[in-house]
Amino acid sequence: MKTYFLSIIILLLAACQNNTKPAEKVAIQDVHSYANPQEAVVKHLDLDIHVNFEEKILEGWANISISHAEDAKHIILDTKHLSILKVEISDGEGKKSQAHFTLGKEDAILGTPLNVDILPSTQKVHIQYATSSEADALQWLSPAQTAGKQHPVLLTQSQAINARTWVPIQDGPGIRFTYSAKVSVPKELIALMSAENPTTKNAEGIYNFRMSQPIPAYLLALAVGDYQFLPISGRVGVYAEPIMLEKCANELAETEKMVVLAESMYGKYAWERYDVIVLPPSFPFGGMENPRLTFATPTIIVGDKSLVSLIAHELAHSWSGNLVTNATWDDFWLNEGFTVYVEMRIMEALKGHNYSEMLTTLSRQELDLALSDLKETPDDTHLKLNLKGRNPDDGVTDIAYVKGYYFLRLLEETVGRDKWDPFLKAYFTENAFKSMTTELFLERLNTLLSAEQAQKVNINEWVYGAGLPQNCPIPNSPYFGKVESALSVYFTDEKNVIITEKWSTHEWLHFLRSLPTNIDASKMARLDADFHFTQSQNPEIQCVWYELSLRYKYTAAYNAVDVFLNSVGRRKFLLPLYKEMMKTPEGTAMAKRIYAKARAGYHPISYQSVDDILSGKE
Repeated sequence: MKTYFLSIIILLLAACQNNTKPAEKVAIQDVHSYANPQEAVVKHLDLDIHVNFEEKILEGWANISISHAEDAKHIILDTKHLSILKVEISDGEGKKSQAHFTLGKEDAILGTPLNVDILPSTQKVHIQYATSSEADALQWLSPAQTAGKQHPVLLTQSQAINARTWVPIQDGPGIRFTYSAKVSVPKELIALMSAENPTTKNAEGIYNFRMSQPIPAYLLALAVGDYQFLPISGRVGVYAEPIMLEKCANELAETEKMVVLAESMYGKYAWERYDVIVLPPSFPFGGMENPRLTFATPTIIVGDKSLVSLIAHELAHSWSGNLVTNATWDDFWLNEGFTVYVEMRIMEALKGHNYSEMLTTLSRQELDLALSDLKETPDDTHLKLNLKGRNPDDGVTDIAYVKGYYFLRLLEETVGRDKWDPFLKAYFTENAFKSMTTELFLERLNTLLSAEQAQKVNINEWVYGAGLPQNCPIPNSPYFGKVESALSVYFTDEKNVIITEKWSTHEWLHFLRSLPTNIDASKMARLDADFHFTQSQNPEIQCVWYELSLRYKYTAAYNAVDVFLNSVGRRKFLLPLYKEMMKTPEGTAMAKRIYAKARAGYHPISYQSVDDILSGKE
């Protein structure tokens, strides 16, 4: 791994002109990239690629504009499982020559460094390449795995370090570049990227893209499929398969309101458009904050807008993460903790304080589970992580998201919103399109807090300590108080009926999570008869109910568990169910039987995690 440099405010700001060296830099290490940006850094990527569904590969050229120091001899790019077919360099006049290049030793996590020799006059590097079947970023779906059942789909997932599996690039969050692309696809499909996008298919199947705002490689994204577009407002719209389009647009109708509310608190939206593409259910995450085009799971489309806080979360990334980015994956909480905080503020403004407190209460329950799961690795419960030698995906836990949120909520409660909101808005504005380390944020925080306030917050314990500090804020939801009151009488008499007509998904989740620990299969049967949980079409409720069914051996739900695990690929739902099955011999047999059918439909990010569970690594 290479040590690289950043200014006090901007990480890895390369020289504006060729043959000039960056100045006023301090050392910081990105242990997840081979890049050498202190010598040569990517400034613009121009892709020219063909999407080959028959061979399940991408093939073409990556044309990279670079800036480099006067004495630079080479540029190092990150690759993983790429076939490098040819490398050329060119000068300012476009004169090309063949370049000498070497591929270094392969690392199981980081892949292989591509070292390209450059000259003082070099301004561009041209790489002809092809991806492989081992590309972690790429998921190829058959027509049967889509809603319409007619056409295949290609999805990318570049976060955290998977961009290098489909583009040779400097794949670290501290390096930003603009990009353009020409993408050739089958004529019946449309290509979409994290860039300026078409809204209709064209006859040639060739699409051109431009992203004029600089982004890190993990925000590179491509989706190809049978998608159509519906506008929600002048700058907001939704892409989905035709059979789902109207339903998705209705579910996401409040998205423009969310953008307006976020802007009122944290400054102008910097990315021009905010569109959402609703993907097939095998997408491994709830959402991915690709600029201009949020990738979203269809599991939020449940008909009552109760799960659209996920869209608020991905929108919030337009400020925290996309605009101000964690400098390394050890600083991941700066992306996600801030985003959960902004998400909750958007939802509070949209739905009211009592509603947002339901969300924060559920998140606290999830944080407590994460802390329990990580009790054997307490260092992984720090906000500031040390992921050297590990896959940065190991840091994608509720620690970064929810512990990070509660730390920021504590800061808000300590100084008051009248001071906190201007501080946060200035943080986003003054660091726009820049990277941020934990330490630089804490320096900035010191300008806000008095000595007494800093001592009260106990910053070091929050950021560098294990577990959850005792001064963690406690959410309070009156809506959940009513749920708890109903549950307290439900099992006292079989004739008791509780009124649940106006309950949201969140109230049902709290109900299920608050069931007594002495429940058994007969009580599960009563619950199912009264509330029809096994037949629910709400994935959030299904996941919690099926986990309880496995735990308490409610066998009437087992077929539904099988169907569910063969229908969704979101890790949030897969992992707890497979983990629960693996706790008993009969459950282990069930898990292996289901997984043998389901694995082919999961994204590599998902099946690698489930592989670890079934092999006993997790």
